[in-house]
Amino acid sequence: MSYEMIGISVLWIFLYGYIIVASVDFGAGFFAYYAKLTKKDHIMNQLISRYLSPVWEVTNVFFVFFFVGIIGFFPDTAYYYGTALLVPASISIILLAIRGSFYAFHNYGAKKSNIYMFLYGATGLFIPASLSVALTLSEGGFIVEENGTVSLQFAELFSSPLSWSIVVLAIVSVLFISAAFLSFYANRAQDTESLKIVRGYTLFWGTPMIVSALTAFIAISQHNERHFSNMMDLWWLLGLSVGFFMIAMWLIYRGKYYGLAFVSIMLQFLTAFFAYGIGHYPYLLYPYVTISDAATNETMGLALIIAFIGGLLLLIPSLMLLMKLFLFDADYVKGKK
Repeated sequence: MSYEMIGISVLWIFLYGYIIVASVDFGAGFFAYYAKLTKKDHIMNQLISRYLSPVWEVTNVFFVFFFVGIIGFFPDTAYYYGTALLVPASISIILLAIRGSFYAFHNYGAKKSNIYMFLYGATGLFIPASLSVALTLSEGGFIVEENGTVSLQFAELFSSPLSWSIVVLAIVSVLFISAAFLSFYANRAQDTESLKIVRGYTLFWGTPMIVSALTAFIAISQHNERHFSNMMDLWWLLGLSVGFFMIAMWLIYRGKYYGLAFVSIMLQFLTAFFAYGIGHYPYLLYPYVTISDAATNETMGLALIIAFIGGLLLLIPSLMLLMKLFLFDADYVKGKK
């Protein structure tokens, strides 16, 4: 395997990790606001707060690793995506800043504010929607290079069914993943009232999850036939994704093994995400940037691989320690600490 393939594989794992961890965080913030809106915050928000308090500050570690890595491994992406994503990326950064700031104001300030809670919950949906633009652009047809100048075709982007299907998929995925994790967390905390609510959310968002995924799949087939054909060659990965989804929904419907159900959902997204990524090969941005042409020199690439694998080996045990000390500590999840 070439160093370019090792590099993109490591980065794809980081991006997958960010999708899972950030989805739980973003969705939990939205559900906290929704619970307040529906007068159920006295039931749910202590549970959600116990999850968010130790993890909200470390959620973006995966994203920072991926962002630095993609520029380091494939410098050409900075030239094309840097200009095209100036507005969408700026919006995402502003939303991330608002989210972090207002979470701190709401939880650690002297006065609780419904406005702070609204901003925290709303940004949990707007951030994945804005970040999903990068996946849309990678399919080609939205970025144009003329006379050495790269420009983003905003009219085509906002009028494209592919663009909106991916935005909807990103938002629904966040809510579905988060609801499934909170079901597991509520069950572990033996919080039956919260479990009843978030279990209902998981079952509710299951259908939109499949519909939005299918819609995005169809939109890709109409926009980028090559990518669609490559993904169809990986039908077994897509089939595994559907299978893991069905297992998860069955377990949650039966009200059993919530931990196994969430693991199944993680595997559902893992198989679908890698089918999407492998199907995109060799392009990082169709048709301008390929993995082999955009890669940095071999010496730099190998150094980055060693650094990022080392970072991954350090990050995973750190997260496991965080979970052991807080998320999966029997007394902590039950609110006794």
